[in-house]
Amino acid sequence: MVGKYERQDAIPSIEIAKKIADAFGVSLDYLVGEGLNSIFDKKNIERLKEIQDLDSDTQNILFNLIDTYIRYAIARQAYRH
Repeated sequence: MVGKYERQDAIPSIEIAKKIADAFGVSLDYLVGEGLNSIFDKKNIERLKEIQDLDSDTQNILFNLIDTYIRYAIARQAYRH
């Protein structure tokens, strides 16, 4: 059956697609490559949900830390080129 899905000879039901996504540890968006969350794997989405549940002060600290690492990575890439 997976071969039929890969060849696009058949389309899985939503329930089967969800089981496939769960087996690979990804969201349905990620599995089909469409939607707002299609570039995020399930682990990153879960992390964002956990951050969302934190108090705003802790969120700000985490986002400032993330922003710092992103700026550092971008600067490092710029100096390599």
